[in-house]
Amino acid sequence: MSRTGIGRIETLLKQLAAKMRDVDHWIVRVLRRYGHFLHRVSLGALFVWFGLLKPFGQKTTTSLLAHTVYWGKPEVVVPLLGWWEVAIGLCLIYRPLVRMALFLLAIRLPGTLLAFVLLPEVCFLNVPFVPTPEGQYLVKDVVILFAAVAIGGSVREESTIHQYH
Repeated sequence: MSRTGIGRIETLLKQLAAKMRDVDHWIVRVLRRYGHFLHRVSLGALFVWFGLLKPFGQKTTTSLLAHTVYWGKPEVVVPLLGWWEVAIGLCLIYRPLVRMALFLLAIRLPGTLLAFVLLPEVCFLNVPFVPTPEGQYLVKDVVILFAAVAIGGSVREESTIHQYH
């Protein structure tokens, strides 16, 4: 290949790299602008969705929580936990109530953690590295709690043209 051909290829590669950088910057701007909002609303929607399953009789692993909290019958506790999750979700979706969602999550967390302590045989195949499906659900709950904490960390920030909360 001639030197001119190599020079053209180098020029085309530099132009392609510049275009890719421009696209990358655009994607990052979009993610920065809408990421917090989408994170908060999708997490809220997840809580509403999974929460509504419980009072309408769908079998979920929340019954495990209901069996670790000994202050009521599972027939009462499971729907109550479901409505609690719906309240958390709605509070996450409506931004002025995010602090309330964190408060409701903090009240709910001990019940989640209690299952690991009181029912390790139900939560793990091999403690603590191989969770059962129920244990995976509870681990997911803890991760979701920390995702909500990340959302709570931006609750005082105002939306701008560069970042929508």
